[in-house]
Amino acid sequence: MSSPGISVVICAYTEDRWEDILAAVSSVHAQSRPALETLLVVDHNETLRERLAKEYKESSDDAVVRVLANAGPRGLSAGRNTGIAAARGEIVAFLDDDAVAERDWLRHFAEAYTDDRVMAVGGRTMPVWASGRRPDWFPEEFDWVVGCTYRGLPRGRVRVRNVLGGNASFRRSAFDAAGGFATGIGRDGDKRPLGCEETELCIRLSRARPDAVLLIDDRAVIHHRVPEIREHFRYFRTRTYAEGLSKALVARSVGAEKGLESERRYATRVLPAGVARGLRDALLARPGGAGRAGAIVAGVLTAAGGYVVGSVRARRGGTTFRVPEVEVAARE
Repeated sequence: MSSPGISVVICAYTEDRWEDILAAVSSVHAQSRPALETLLVVDHNETLRERLAKEYKESSDDAVVRVLANAGPRGLSAGRNTGIAAARGEIVAFLDDDAVAERDWLRHFAEAYTDDRVMAVGGRTMPVWASGRRPDWFPEEFDWVVGCTYRGLPRGRVRVRNVLGGNASFRRSAFDAAGGFATGIGRDGDKRPLGCEETELCIRLSRARPDAVLLIDDRAVIHHRVPEIREHFRYFRTRTYAEGLSKALVARSVGAEKGLESERRYATRVLPAGVARGLRDALLARPGGAGRAGAIVAGVLTAAGGYVVGSVRARRGGTTFRVPEVEVAARE
């Protein structure tokens, strides 16, 4: 069986991340298993799009980069849908614009798709702290706050409910079955850091294709830059609240049973164990133990508050989102 062609989509929106974007593209070009193409989708920033178009002139070689403008409304979901529609590969992989992939990232993804039932494969995302080290108070159980793999996720290559969007891949037929990423949920250029668009898509995909297998392979590693502003408790609190708002939208879309299935285990097993570890470390006079325990409790409370507010808004019809059909490009 021939190895499937993989298109890599990187969504960008600001020139402040110029060097990060170049590094992300370079990491794709350095893969041991080459990508078919790299699609840079620019979110309503014509200056950035023109600058990237000059940087990467389309060519016919193996390192082809195509620069596209987001064809939908402002936001990450529409940007990804633009990339999906333009992609020529059988597999569409997504890489954050402020992350770099390890050399075998795509190889591990491709290997998982030898099983025709596999519709999505995610990887492991490691934080690169701007200060050079993890803040003592920041619990690993909440690394999702900074877009990274968190303590409590299973290790190895295992079946999961959903992949994490900044380090993920999907079979192109998954979008034929379930549609694209929902707009009106997730990052949309607003200051509030919403999320969960990949969770909603994966649950919708599993409903459309009950035989679908979704995996995480923690050998498919990327390194995600965490800017200094996200190392502070103020961002932590804002992001956990926004996650609660987003989870309310997911529950509205797919139902609370599926929408909160993994979160129940996380809240009842992973987080209490994290609090216990933090308190133990505090008793042993280890740095940050009490802070980590307190941050976990604060994170739970702010996320719960966001969920309640989001649920009320959803019932009142104050928040809407749309699941677009995505017409993928014809194969060459």
